[in-house]
Amino acid sequence: MPTVIAVPRPPLRHQQLILTIYGLYGRRGGGPLPVSVLIDMLADLGHDAPGVRSAVSRLKAKGVLNSVKSGGVAKYELSPRSLEMVNEGDERIFAPYRGSPGGQWVLAIFSVPESMRDRRHQLRTELTRLGFGSMAAGVWIAPAGVREGAKRRLASRGLADYVEFFTGDYAAEGDMRERVAQWWDLEALGDQIREFMDYYRNALADWSGLVGGDPEIALAESSPELRRDAFRYYVPMLTLWRRLPYRDPGLPLEYLPEGWQGPEARRIFFGTHDLIAPLAEAHAMSLVTKAEAA
Repeated sequence: MPTVIAVPRPPLRHQQLILTIYGLYGRRGGGPLPVSVLIDMLADLGHDAPGVRSAVSRLKAKGVLNSVKSGGVAKYELSPRSLEMVNEGDERIFAPYRGSPGGQWVLAIFSVPESMRDRRHQLRTELTRLGFGSMAAGVWIAPAGVREGAKRRLASRGLADYVEFFTGDYAAEGDMRERVAQWWDLEALGDQIREFMDYYRNALADWSGLVGGDPEIALAESSPELRRDAFRYYVPMLTLWRRLPYRDPGLPLEYLPEGWQGPEARRIFFGTHDLIAPLAEAHAMSLVTKAEAA
């Protein structure tokens, strides 16, 4: 089986890649990871050791990572808050929701005293990241499927007391496509989708041509070099992708602009994910095992 494939290099920071690695390999199988493993993994992704150590220190200072002792070796794991975020993220990334015309909507309505203006800014930022569109001052809207995740996120941020959620139908007459374009920044979302497509448009075709269409056979017949290539490809792809299911809350396609690339981007991501995620994980776990045996 050939093992050569061009690996895209989207502009991603150490910290973004480290968070992806912990989300993938630090919760199951790998557990807490020593810095040496992170250095090996990031080296495969083209980053040097000093940059990795600096990024780990920053993530620890921010409360994203906690240090633990295991077998006399200093290791790092996701903090409880970060673990909750990653688990919540999986719900959006790996179980995408797409609304249908006539489906229900959730309204998030908040009122924050002028003396707590910083909380108002936090709420706007969080609701935007959760995929809500802004209808008016203090009134935000999204397909109803994102409600529970939004409630959990705001509660974890200490913002839930400022927000009331209402779920129901939207009964106004008129062009919903025009209204959605007013409530959401579709241009910014479209730019993110285009960026993903610029790097990974050919991902599924390239990997299907390389390993076939059966992930189990691909893994069974893979070489160490192929598994390393899959790791180098998959981790940045997932890191770039994971922003999109938040910014796109699953708006019905009928309400989006003609030629919207979201469905094609999803097809490419999930098809490639199915093929190469097991290969990438096998390489990552081999680095963990190597470190434990040293």
